[in-house]
Amino acid sequence: MKFNYLLWLVIAVLVILTVWYWINQSTTPTPTVTSPTQSELTTEETPTIMTPVEVALEEQSDLGQSGTAVLSEDANGMLVVMLTLTGGTFTAPQPAHIHAGACPKPGAVVYPLSNVVDGESVTTLDVSWDELIAAGDPLAINVHQSAAESSTYTACGDLPIGGEATMEKTPTEAVNY
Repeated sequence: MKFNYLLWLVIAVLVILTVWYWINQSTTPTPTVTSPTQSELTTEETPTIMTPVEVALEEQSDLGQSGTAVLSEDANGMLVVMLTLTGGTFTAPQPAHIHAGACPKPGAVVYPLSNVVDGESVTTLDVSWDELIAAGDPLAINVHQSAAESSTYTACGDLPIGGEATMEKTPTEAVNY
Protein backbone atom coordinates (compact mmCIF):
# COMPACT_ATOMS: atom_id res chain seq x y z
CA MET A 1 0.00 0.00 0.00
CA LYS A 2 2.83 2.32 0.77
CA PHE A 3 4.19 1.67 -2.65
CA ASN A 4 0.90 2.65 -4.36
CA TYR A 5 0.70 5.78 -2.25
CA LEU A 6 4.24 6.76 -3.19
CA LEU A 7 3.57 6.01 -6.87
CA TRP A 8 0.45 8.21 -6.88
CA LEU A 9 2.36 10.97 -5.14
CA VAL A 10 5.12 10.90 -7.79
CA ILE A 11 2.53 10.89 -10.60
CA ALA A 12 0.70 13.85 -9.01
CA VAL A 13 3.93 15.82 -8.64
CA LEU A 14 4.84 15.09 -12.28
CA VAL A 15 1.38 16.16 -13.46
CA ILE A 16 1.56 19.38 -11.41
CA LEU A 17 5.07 20.15 -12.71
CA THR A 18 4.02 19.45 -16.30
CA VAL A 19 0.96 21.73 -16.01
CA TRP A 20 3.04 24.44 -14.32
CA TYR A 21 5.72 24.21 -17.06
CA TRP A 22 3.11 24.31 -19.83
CA ILE A 23 1.38 27.40 -18.34
CA ASN A 24 4.68 29.26 -17.93
CA GLN A 25 5.78 28.44 -21.47
CA SER A 26 2.64 29.88 -23.06
CA THR A 27 2.54 33.11 -21.00
CA THR A 28 6.22 34.04 -21.08
CA PRO A 29 6.97 35.94 -24.26
CA THR A 30 9.84 34.61 -26.25
CA PRO A 31 12.23 37.40 -27.15
CA THR A 32 12.81 37.74 -30.85
CA VAL A 33 15.46 39.73 -32.63
CA THR A 34 14.50 41.42 -35.87
CA SER A 35 16.31 43.80 -38.14
CA PRO A 36 14.57 47.09 -38.87
CA THR A 37 12.73 47.15 -42.17
CA GLN A 38 13.21 49.96 -44.65
CA SER A 39 9.94 51.56 -43.52
CA GLU A 40 11.14 51.58 -39.92
CA LEU A 41 14.30 53.45 -40.84
CA THR A 42 14.03 57.19 -40.78
CA THR A 43 16.34 59.10 -42.99
CA GLU A 44 16.99 62.76 -42.72
CA GLU A 45 17.86 64.80 -45.75
CA THR A 46 21.32 63.64 -46.66
CA PRO A 47 23.80 66.33 -45.74
CA THR A 48 26.06 67.36 -48.54
CA ILE A 49 29.40 68.98 -48.82
CA MET A 50 29.54 71.55 -51.57
CA THR A 51 32.63 71.85 -53.73
CA PRO A 52 33.36 75.60 -53.76
CA VAL A 53 33.06 77.50 -57.03
CA GLU A 54 35.80 79.96 -57.87
CA VAL A 55 35.02 82.94 -60.08
CA ALA A 56 37.79 85.08 -61.57
CA LEU A 57 37.20 88.79 -60.96
CA GLU A 58 38.72 90.52 -63.97
CA GLU A 59 40.12 94.04 -63.88
CA GLN A 60 37.74 96.80 -64.98
CA SER A 61 38.33 100.51 -65.73
CA ASP A 62 42.14 100.08 -65.89
CA LEU A 63 42.42 100.43 -62.10
CA GLY A 64 44.66 97.41 -61.63
CA GLN A 65 42.37 95.42 -59.32
CA SER A 66 41.55 91.79 -59.99
CA GLY A 67 40.96 88.78 -57.81
CA THR A 68 38.71 85.86 -57.03
CA ALA A 69 35.31 85.15 -55.57
CA VAL A 70 34.89 81.79 -53.85
CA LEU A 71 31.31 80.63 -53.34
CA SER A 72 30.50 77.79 -50.96
CA GLU A 73 27.71 76.75 -48.60
CA ASP A 74 27.89 76.74 -44.82
CA ALA A 75 26.55 73.92 -42.62
CA ASN A 76 23.02 75.38 -42.90
CA GLY A 77 23.11 75.46 -46.70
CA MET A 78 23.50 79.23 -46.88
CA LEU A 79 25.76 80.67 -49.57
CA VAL A 80 29.07 82.15 -48.40
CA VAL A 81 30.79 84.56 -50.81
CA MET A 82 34.47 85.33 -50.15
CA LEU A 83 36.10 88.05 -52.25
CA THR A 84 39.84 88.60 -52.47
CA LEU A 85 41.25 91.47 -54.55
CA THR A 86 44.84 92.36 -55.35
CA GLY A 87 46.45 95.26 -57.16
CA GLY A 88 45.39 98.87 -57.31
CA THR A 89 44.88 100.90 -54.17
CA PHE A 90 42.45 100.27 -51.35
CA THR A 91 41.68 103.76 -50.04
CA ALA A 92 38.04 103.26 -49.04
CA PRO A 93 35.58 100.42 -48.48
CA GLN A 94 34.47 99.12 -51.86
CA PRO A 95 30.82 98.09 -52.35
CA ALA A 96 30.33 94.68 -53.93
CA HIS A 97 27.18 93.00 -55.22
CA ILE A 98 25.79 90.08 -57.13
CA HIS A 99 24.13 91.70 -60.13
CA ALA A 100 21.74 90.45 -62.78
CA GLY A 101 23.41 90.27 -66.18
CA ALA A 102 27.02 89.80 -67.18
CA CYS A 103 30.32 91.65 -67.12
CA PRO A 104 31.44 94.21 -68.13
CA LYS A 105 28.04 95.94 -67.80
CA PRO A 106 25.94 94.06 -65.22
CA GLY A 107 22.39 95.13 -64.45
CA ALA A 108 20.45 95.59 -61.21
CA VAL A 109 21.71 94.46 -57.81
CA VAL A 110 20.31 91.05 -56.86
CA TYR A 111 22.24 90.56 -53.58
CA PRO A 112 24.42 93.12 -51.80
CA LEU A 113 27.71 91.78 -50.45
CA SER A 114 29.83 93.08 -47.59
CA ASN A 115 32.14 95.92 -48.61
CA VAL A 116 35.64 94.94 -49.70
CA VAL A 117 38.06 96.33 -47.10
CA ASP A 118 41.79 96.04 -47.67
CA GLY A 119 41.11 93.62 -50.51
CA GLU A 120 38.82 91.19 -48.63
CA SER A 121 35.13 90.59 -48.04
CA VAL A 122 33.09 87.69 -46.63
CA THR A 123 29.29 87.60 -46.86
CA THR A 124 26.78 84.91 -45.89
CA LEU A 125 23.59 85.18 -47.93
CA ASP A 126 20.21 83.78 -46.92
CA VAL A 127 20.06 81.72 -50.10
CA SER A 128 21.60 78.45 -51.30
CA TRP A 129 23.62 78.02 -54.48
CA ASP A 130 20.75 76.10 -56.08
CA GLU A 131 18.29 78.90 -55.25
CA LEU A 132 20.68 81.53 -56.58
CA ILE A 133 21.06 79.92 -60.00
CA ALA A 134 17.55 78.41 -60.24
CA ALA A 135 16.26 80.96 -62.75
CA GLY A 136 19.19 80.28 -65.07
CA ASP A 137 19.65 83.99 -65.78
CA PRO A 138 23.18 85.43 -66.03
CA LEU A 139 24.63 86.79 -62.78
CA ALA A 140 27.86 88.65 -62.09
CA ILE A 141 29.85 89.68 -59.03
CA ASN A 142 30.89 93.29 -59.34
CA VAL A 143 33.14 95.45 -57.13
CA HIS A 144 32.84 99.25 -57.20
CA GLN A 145 35.65 101.73 -56.55
CA SER A 146 33.85 103.28 -53.55
CA ALA A 147 30.37 104.27 -52.39
CA ALA A 148 30.98 107.77 -53.76
CA GLU A 149 32.23 106.35 -57.08
CA SER A 150 29.79 103.47 -57.43
CA SER A 151 29.55 103.91 -61.20
CA THR A 152 33.26 103.00 -61.51
CA TYR A 153 33.77 99.25 -61.53
CA THR A 154 37.14 97.87 -60.40
CA ALA A 155 36.59 94.11 -60.86
CA CYS A 156 33.87 91.89 -62.27
CA GLY A 157 33.29 88.16 -62.80
CA ASP A 158 30.44 86.13 -64.29
CA LEU A 159 28.93 83.31 -62.21
CA PRO A 160 28.71 79.93 -63.94
CA ILE A 161 25.02 79.42 -64.70
CA GLY A 162 23.13 76.58 -66.41
CA GLY A 163 25.39 73.98 -68.02
CA GLU A 164 28.42 75.83 -66.66
CA ALA A 165 27.20 75.53 -63.05
CA THR A 166 29.32 72.63 -61.85
CA MET A 167 29.04 73.14 -58.11
CA GLU A 168 29.08 69.51 -57.08
CA LYS A 169 27.59 68.37 -53.82
CA THR A 170 29.03 65.23 -52.29
CA PRO A 171 26.57 63.34 -50.04
CA THR A 172 27.63 62.18 -46.61
CA GLU A 173 26.21 59.18 -44.77
CA ALA A 174 23.25 60.03 -42.52
CA VAL A 175 20.81 57.30 -41.53
CA ASN A 176 19.06 57.24 -38.14
CA TYR A 177 17.40 54.21 -36.61
